[in-house]
Amino acid sequence: MAEQRGLDGDRERGDQPVPDDQKSGQTILAQEIESGLNELERPADGLLLSGLSAGLDIGFGPLFMAVLTTLVATAWGEPLTEIVVANGYAIGFIFVILGRSELFTEHTTLAVLPVLDRQASIRQLSRLWGLVYLGNVVGGGVFAAVAVFLAPAYGIAESGAFVDIAKNLLDHGAPLLLVGGVLTGWLMGLLSWLVTAARETLARVFFVWLIATTIGLAHLPHSIAGNVEVLAGMLLSPSITPLDYARFLVLATVGNAIGGSTFVALLKYGHVVRGSE
Repeated sequence: MAEQRGLDGDRERGDQPVPDDQKSGQTILAQEIESGLNELERPADGLLLSGLSAGLDIGFGPLFMAVLTTLVATAWGEPLTEIVVANGYAIGFIFVILGRSELFTEHTTLAVLPVLDRQASIRQLSRLWGLVYLGNVVGGGVFAAVAVFLAPAYGIAESGAFVDIAKNLLDHGAPLLLVGGVLTGWLMGLLSWLVTAARETLARVFFVWLIATTIGLAHLPHSIAGNVEVLAGMLLSPSITPLDYARFLVLATVGNAIGGSTFVALLKYGHVVRGSE
């Protein structure tokens, strides 16, 4: 069992001692599986409400992006502006992940591991994914609707900033959106692994910032944050249609699920388990 490997892994990895300040792969896997099982066993209403909270909280990232885009405009030049705005994108992820709300893209890895370890079923995984995803999308939709009304009214962000942010995600064909979604899911799965590996809150914040800023800087499609970005643009511009929104959401979601479950959950589980045999 992964838990036993985790206990053994605290002492050694193969024939080599593991430093006291570094968790072994077996320990990280055991903690990931335990966390995944706890989430899979939560009541449906708790999952839905937590997913709703995460969808609302992550909206602060796109909002701060629009605020920074409006404030900076062209004053700092395109490269520096892109970096600053990407840092604003990371804020929503810090709120969600450190606040322990349920985020679909984190569970594309976390909740898959107990299934791979034969401690949970596909049915349980589908239930968790469905409830969390629904809560995330509804929460993000509510935030987007409020943000596009309040931000211009308060004078903190122009409507055009929301539209530009949305178009950065939509200006790609379906194959690129899908592949970009896979990369995002991969990064989010890696984030879950790194956050578990970290021993201190400061290190966790750093990892969340690093991964989220990378996603924002590359304009990679994250199904939950992107839901807020694209929906906000659609509400403000007739050039972004409901079909564009639906196309983005489907391709980003499928890509995120593939990236997190295949490139992190399956490979991490495989190399840790095989390496301990």
